[in-house]
Amino acid sequence: MSERHTLFRPCIDLHGGQVKQIVGGSLSDTNPNDLKTNFISQKPPAEFSRIYRDCNLEGGHVIKLGPGNDEAAKEALAAWPGGLQIGGGITDKNAMEWLNAGASKVIVTSFLFPDYKFSMQRLREISSNVGKDRLVIDVSCRRKGKKWFVAMNKWQDLTEMEVCQESLDLLSEYCSEFLVHAADVEGLCQGIDEELVTKLGEWCRIPVTYAGGAKGISDLDLVNHLSKGRVDLTYGSALDIFGGSLVKFNDLAILSASVKCF
Repeated sequence: MSERHTLFRPCIDLHGGQVKQIVGGSLSDTNPNDLKTNFISQKPPAEFSRIYRDCNLEGGHVIKLGPGNDEAAKEALAAWPGGLQIGGGITDKNAMEWLNAGASKVIVTSFLFPDYKFSMQRLREISSNVGKDRLVIDVSCRRKGKKWFVAMNKWQDLTEMEVCQESLDLLSEYCSEFLVHAADVEGLCQGIDEELVTKLGEWCRIPVTYAGGAKGISDLDLVNHLSKGRVDLTYGSALDIFGGSLVKFNDLAILSASVKCF
């Protein structure tokens, strides 16, 4: 069996119906003027879907950051049916709607934490409704001392759940994959959270994609080394297709899909 290597996983972050790259820690419902945006695309979300499709970059995700993104998200999914996961406001009531709209999997966080407390009943319900194989749990987190805790509601609010071996083992019984945004470094292009990536490589028994702080193509090798190839990596603000100057999308696509896109 060939050795597992870290792959590049693409993303489409939607805010106000547009593709944006946002400093994760600046999202706030109470102080919307504090929002820090690195990039706002003039291109429709479907164009990014088609780029990923043509490069055969599987395992990517569309994240709806707040209201006003449903139409844009459906356009993105329709451009590559079955090729992208969807997250942001997913519940047991709308999960099947998004799968029927073309999502390969649904990504859930806040629904699992009513009043910031983990609900096993809700996890069992949504896993049963959509199937374990089509459910991704977003355990995006923020540091609190020397530990990480799951952050919900656009990473604004900490839950009571620590990201650790015990919690990830529990969650992995009901889903097929994890998505982890390191919200404290998201959008800063100042480097990944190396300690978190290392721990995810040790703790996770199912596929996991990490996002936050990637600033160079060498980060792909760094994540591969730290996680022993068990964690995949998303690039955002550093990427040229998102207005960045640090990483060329085509270079990542060649490494991860062996396809020259443009």
